[in-house]
Amino acid sequence: MTSIATGFADRGRATYDLGATAIFASKSDPRFHYCLYVPPAVGEGAKVDLLVAVHGTGRTSFLGFRDAFAEFGRWNECAILCPLFPIGVLGDDARSGYKYMIEGDIRYDQVLLAIIEEVSAKYRQDWTRFAMFGFSGGGHFTHRFAILHPDRLWAASIGAPGSVTLLDPARDWWVGIRDLPEKFGITFDAAALAKVPVQMIVGDADLETWEITHVQGSTHWMPGANDAGQTRPERLRTLCRSFEQAGARVRFDLLPGVAHERDAVLDPVKDFLAQALKERRNASR
Repeated sequence: MTSIATGFADRGRATYDLGATAIFASKSDPRFHYCLYVPPAVGEGAKVDLLVAVHGTGRTSFLGFRDAFAEFGRWNECAILCPLFPIGVLGDDARSGYKYMIEGDIRYDQVLLAIIEEVSAKYRQDWTRFAMFGFSGGGHFTHRFAILHPDRLWAASIGAPGSVTLLDPARDWWVGIRDLPEKFGITFDAAALAKVPVQMIVGDADLETWEITHVQGSTHWMPGANDAGQTRPERLRTLCRSFEQAGARVRFDLLPGVAHERDAVLDPVKDFLAQALKERRNASR
């Protein structure tokens, strides 16, 4: 007979750890949080894939993406992990540090990898490789993570980043990648990136520049900061060419009549991820 204590533990797990989960602090660095959607079958031992969905500057899509991808996750046997990188973790109200992967002594790629290691152990899953989607600020994070860690990804969907890092060996981070070994201890691996299906997606009416134009003297300004183009579509096209020149397979989606609207991109993103997931599973058979 199941004990009362065991019954309570099972009820708690079903309530907080499966389906749309509670919000957790990272054990490796409690300044950072995360939530998930975990298909209920995981509670019965099912093995699933993982999609990481990264919020934008406002952070409100942290929960929005978890819920928006829940149905996709349930029917495609894929957990959804949504990390939260709060504004001002260094006490300075800075909004954009996570977008550039490094802020003070924080390495946001390592923060995320530690969270993934934690949830992989918790749910007894092999999430060595995962997919990533991000929009706006999350699009910043996603394409830079793909540059740093292509070997960890089975797909990357890059939505409307305001600024882009080109695979330019003649310019330093974040405009280029010349100093990756010094800054991150990483050498860019073009062969690994070429194996990752990549989607770049933006609306053709996403044309406001007030938030994405770097002004000399601002926090992230550096020479070449605005060279990829004036608007988000122009900058993403430039990033697409840079990735393709490095051998990456890129699906470029320019959505007619769409401005900077994250919900408007989700259906084509899900289509892309479903196809990448199908190819991944077929290849493993």
